[in-house]
Amino acid sequence: MIDGRQDAVQYTPRTDPTVIDDLRRRLRATRWPDAPEGSGWSLGTDARYLRELTEYWADGFDWSAQESVVARLRHFRIELEGIGIHFVHERAAGGPAMPLLLNHGWPDSFWRYLKVIPLLTDPGAHGGDPADAFDVIVPDMPGFGASDPPHEPLDSIGVARLWSQLMTHLDYERFGTAGGDIGSHVSRYLALDFPDRVVAVHRMDAGLPVHTGDRSDLTAAELTWRDSWPAWAAAEGAYAAIHRTKPQTVAFGLTDSPVGLAAWIVEKLRSWSDCDGDIESCFTKDEILTLLTQAWASGNVASSMRMYHANAKIAPEQLARRVEVPSGFSIFRGDMLRPPRAWLERTTNLVRATEPERGGHFAPFEQPQLYAQELREFFRPYRDSAR
Repeated sequence: MIDGRQDAVQYTPRTDPTVIDDLRRRLRATRWPDAPEGSGWSLGTDARYLRELTEYWADGFDWSAQESVVARLRHFRIELEGIGIHFVHERAAGGPAMPLLLNHGWPDSFWRYLKVIPLLTDPGAHGGDPADAFDVIVPDMPGFGASDPPHEPLDSIGVARLWSQLMTHLDYERFGTAGGDIGSHVSRYLALDFPDRVVAVHRMDAGLPVHTGDRSDLTAAELTWRDSWPAWAAAEGAYAAIHRTKPQTVAFGLTDSPVGLAAWIVEKLRSWSDCDGDIESCFTKDEILTLLTQAWASGNVASSMRMYHANAKIAPEQLARRVEVPSGFSIFRGDMLRPPRAWLERTTNLVRATEPERGGHFAPFEQPQLYAQELREFFRPYRDSAR
């Protein structure tokens, strides 16, 4: 115990073999929907591709081998506010270094950062400067990955509060933080609510275009970005509307059917990545199925969707707060709803903004070398502040 807090316990993740046996049985017994000939991905997940992926998942995918690779990282569990939290904690190769808390989004977990963790903890071994090394902490949000579901609705503000406690437990008084998707939201609230601890914050998006002021003070670029949101929501936002309003209804099917779960997630991996319609140009089948098997084994899809419902209730005045902590953005060209620089300057203390030419919503996984370099360059001036 440290100051009355429960110690974190290191462990090696291992899935009960009966869970995998049941998964394979369900995959082989899938009842498939019909699909119009030649519809491809135009109506949602492509039936032909999902059948191909399912056949490999049932009879070719080696989960034990993939889990062994994941298990090489240092995994821990800790209880925070009565919630069992899983996190990865990898220390810098060369000794004490700047602590960096990475925040994932939906529909993933620490999986988002699997490829980038070694590039950040040991840059010297991957063509970088050893002085740019980080101590990396990647927690699964409550109700995501291997973390337990929260006992009551928990929004991004609440998760930021938990992560502040986690960093205290790990004896990191000051630290940097970064994230994308919901993880960008969590990173934002860490900077807003704990500015004495967060030395700098890096994000891959600026969230939804929430503006409580008069439209007349917005630039033309900001107005265009803001006005693009309804069209995007109409074409691509059905999943988010369900998550915000009736997540439990769809959760029954996704929790009971691994193919249903795969259809829900794989379509987003393809739509949101910089893959030009070819999902396997960004993710191999083994990489996709590692995420899907983690999600299936945890049974956490319902709780992960409910976070949208919780975040939808965050007060407008919270959404309108300006981040005064030094802020940086990497707005990857293949991502969705890319905000203009004027909006970043309006809503944050902007010190750096880049637009990498490759990479999408899952940039840490799609372009790990590029993402790692973005973080190294952004956080370099703030290293002394985190010591």
